[in-house]
Amino acid sequence: MEWKDRKRFLGMPLSFTKYRLENNRLFVSRGFFTTMEDELVMYRILDVRLRRTFWDKVFGVGTVTIFTADETNKELKLERIKASKKVRDMMSEIAENERAKIGIKGRELYGVAENVFQGDDDNN
Repeated sequence: MEWKDRKRFLGMPLSFTKYRLENNRLFVSRGFFTTMEDELVMYRILDVRLRRTFWDKVFGVGTVTIFTADETNKELKLERIKASKKVRDMMSEIAENERAKIGIKGRELYGVAENVFQGDDDNN
């Protein structure tokens, strides 16, 4: 296991949303009675964003948003996690390493990225 955390409230892990990075796959598990688990293969990450509000900074958390080439999760949020800057950097690095390992170049994902960010060109 490379990394794991939970969605936090007031800096404490009082949630049934769990995040785990294992074998270059990101798993997000939600729910208590009924659980749903999503899986993302790391080479499909297109971009990563970090958002920290004032209160997030006070409680030492942040939200990492991952934009992907995955059909089921084009935008995946890791909400209110500890060490969010380190997690963002780790996600970016692993995604680049995985693409290099299997021989996928960034430009091969551009066609997919156009579908993800479709609304951006409409405003120009």
